[in-house]
Amino acid sequence: MKNLFLLTIFISSLHTSFAQRPESWYNEPHRPQIHFSPEANWMNDPNGMVYYDGEYHLFYQYYPDSTVWGPMHWGHAVSTNLTHWTHLPVALAPDKHGYIFSGSVVVDKNNTSGLQKGKEAPLIAMFTYFDPEKNKAGTNDDQTQGIAYSNDRGRTWTKYSGNPVIPNTEKIKDFRDPKMFWYEEGGYWVMVLAVGDHVRFYKSDNLKNWTLTGEFGKKEGSHGGVWECPDLFPLKVENSKTTRWVLLVSLGTGGPNGGSATQYFVGTFDGKTFVNDNKAEDIMWIDYGRDNYAGVTWSNTPDDDRIFLGWMSNWQYAQVVPTSAWRSAMTLPREMELEQTPAGIRLVQEPVEQVKKLRGKPYGNLKSWVSGKDAGGLRIDGPVEIELEIDLENSVATELGMELSNARGEVFVLGYEVATKRYFTDRTKAGKHAFSPDFAKTRHYAPRTATENELEWHLFIDRSSLEWFADDGETVMTELFFPSEPFTAVTFFSKGGALKIEEVEAWPLKTIWK
Repeated sequence: MKNLFLLTIFISSLHTSFAQRPESWYNEPHRPQIHFSPEANWMNDPNGMVYYDGEYHLFYQYYPDSTVWGPMHWGHAVSTNLTHWTHLPVALAPDKHGYIFSGSVVVDKNNTSGLQKGKEAPLIAMFTYFDPEKNKAGTNDDQTQGIAYSNDRGRTWTKYSGNPVIPNTEKIKDFRDPKMFWYEEGGYWVMVLAVGDHVRFYKSDNLKNWTLTGEFGKKEGSHGGVWECPDLFPLKVENSKTTRWVLLVSLGTGGPNGGSATQYFVGTFDGKTFVNDNKAEDIMWIDYGRDNYAGVTWSNTPDDDRIFLGWMSNWQYAQVVPTSAWRSAMTLPREMELEQTPAGIRLVQEPVEQVKKLRGKPYGNLKSWVSGKDAGGLRIDGPVEIELEIDLENSVATELGMELSNARGEVFVLGYEVATKRYFTDRTKAGKHAFSPDFAKTRHYAPRTATENELEWHLFIDRSSLEWFADDGETVMTELFFPSEPFTAVTFFSKGGALKIEEVEAWPLKTIWK
């Protein structure tokens, strides 16, 4: 453990230099301008997301010594508006129990833990310890659950002396990613934990002693990979008095277009276990793009809004994407709701309202008819937001969509196939992709489940990513791309006939780093 101690000392000195970074560092090639990214080095899963005293806390899996995965820490940043972020020093570093894997944070308002010191309510973090020595020995008990607490609004953290609070006595190989919440109906804490091919549920009165109450998922949903990063929360179904519980579960492999993805279930929760409303074989995905993984939601938010954030990458190529100094970014924060659809109750999602404050002066009127490969569109110089409505009833195109392009002839395509009723993205000609054979092999598809005769699209284009919310967020696709130089044009196109764009608006977006 001596090496871990020395690593902690190194981290402390490293963060001193981060605070002195020149502003130009945020203008590095491919650096996102409207998405959160680390100051430097490796980042993956969002962790411990909690709102307290006017601040949204974002912790994340972080390795401060390299741009590839290594001994995991919790990085830390805060925001008052979910768009502009302030980087803070590392919150949790490895110790004698191991690395710090994913987990969650709650506000212990009533001091049920007894860990409060002073006037501030304690923030309690639960996370997975990963013991690299036990892992190397193959004992299968290398993952346990520990807690830490903060009495100064999350600025400093103390590990609990009784860790681990949940040992791995069954020697389960994959035993991780605890997500806690207060269950009001029962008056106790609940925690959901990923356990190999399913999740387990635990309860506690004090956040230190936990009792197993139930499990879910061994024969339900997708099992294309190990289950990870669960989340569980209630949501009212829009325009009804019905409340349902939503269970999120991520898989490192087996996504709808390959690699990492996050599925969800809708059902009921009685304080002990979850029951699925849908058929066991039904699989519902948060996002059909290749680059939204391990997402979870903030706890303790104002008005109990359910706000989601995902890691914008894919384990198939996350460690080799062509960025330097830093690696990985998060999605935009998204508000989640439940809607009744012909297929059943489903999640819909849209970026939080605060993102609108990044808008600059809108572009001029872009409404037009187009046929063939049209030059109509707009010139862009930085991130852009686009909202449009396409009239399907009066369009005769067989395929329609948009292209992002630059002077190098590199093109990213997104569109809709009318006959198959599928959305698609295509990054095979969008720039750099030699770093991984899995990055740009073919089109990526998402089924369109909406039945209206209008396509409603809401798009956010950053330097190296697209987030596409179709049909009021009923279908979502998130994709990375790495053009040799920034895309400067957005063009509408249609094939097989004319396309009617009913409405279109677009705004340049201001960087979040100023």
